[in-house]
Amino acid sequence: MNKLEEKVVLSFDAYELQKYEPNRYPFLFIDRVTECVPGEYAKGYKNLTNNEWFFPCHYEGHPFMPAAIQTEALSQMITIPFTTLPEVKDIKVVGSRWSAVFHREIYPGDRLDIEAFIRFYRRGVGKGFAKSYVDGELACEVELTLAIPSILDQYRPRKKTGEKDLC
Repeated sequence: MNKLEEKVVLSFDAYELQKYEPNRYPFLFIDRVTECVPGEYAKGYKNLTNNEWFFPCHYEGHPFMPAAIQTEALSQMITIPFTTLPEVKDIKVVGSRWSAVFHREIYPGDRLDIEAFIRFYRRGVGKGFAKSYVDGELACEVELTLAIPSILDQYRPRKKTGEKDLC
């Protein structure tokens, strides 16, 4: 790689993160993005404490992070390499298909380290995957297909003047 092809590596805290992620408290499940190359990958983490709103109501006496919130945290990290692309002007992202595999429970006091990668991106549609770890042990894996409506709409066929809708 020559000097002209050097990649821009970004990092941002929870406040800067809100420029690239539409969710806000209490539904923002990323605390920090430590490394991001737009269009390629993002890495970051979520610190979990007993104060999280979901722990008291999820299995009293044996609280752990619910599967739906685990997948949401990973999905949010997957969106970061997409929304940091220069052509993306808004942060509205729609996830459509996903699959997840859970390997261990995540408890209060754990730090959930997340790595997300883009597999494919073209014309506002992309596929990505993410893995989360607790103390180096694999906790969860997610694959996601998503769309960025503002980009996708640019490629929709337009009606010609005087043409009627078929529906």
